[in-house]
Amino acid sequence: MNTSFAPRRDTTPIGNGLDGAAIAERMMTRQGVQKLPSPKLDLFVLRGFLPKEICDVVIQQIDAVRRPSTISDPNGDAAFRTSETGDLDGRHPLVREIERQFTALSGLAPEYGEPLQGQRYAVGQEFKGHTDYFEPDGVDFDRFCSVAGNRTWTMMVYLNEPEAGGATRFKAVDKIIQPETGKLVAWNNRRPDGSLNPATLHHGMKVRAGTKYVITKWYRERPWG
Repeated sequence: MNTSFAPRRDTTPIGNGLDGAAIAERMMTRQGVQKLPSPKLDLFVLRGFLPKEICDVVIQQIDAVRRPSTISDPNGDAAFRTSETGDLDGRHPLVREIERQFTALSGLAPEYGEPLQGQRYAVGQEFKGHTDYFEPDGVDFDRFCSVAGNRTWTMMVYLNEPEAGGATRFKAVDKIIQPETGKLVAWNNRRPDGSLNPATLHHGMKVRAGTKYVITKWYRERPWG
């Protein structure tokens, strides 16, 4: 399979994402990128980031390794996150190419990225309102952040379109993003002053019919691992 599926442009990394303005500027140089017109958070959408044939292969990879999803700092709600998760093999040429495309688009340096992860949502499954960063006062903060620091940016791609449901809702800005095959959604988990941004709270809404697949890559303050 030819894994070169999009123009890479300038692939020179900018950094770990803490300079949010630089990442946002880089994102907006890509034709087709749309920025949410809100001062509350930097949120970007790009349709057609991945072609369907690539999405189909990644779905197969997720199905081969998926397991029940977990959360940090359990809150007592067993139905808070009911999806399945699969860590993708970073040595696979297709995974490496997707990560290179993330860098080309955003400037986020690969050494700051967590391993690419896939998620599968069956009918009735969801991920209730949450932020992607780890709460500094959370009981698991040191466990997850002592080495690489907290999360800076999120890059998420829908791999398919379920028959009904499965949208992503950002409540603070009244924005609902519908799943579309290959659509990328990216956001800065920080405010312009570098503080954690609670307006990034988002809800992976219930799938009503069919199955939803996404991939997600998170970036950290310091190199991963």
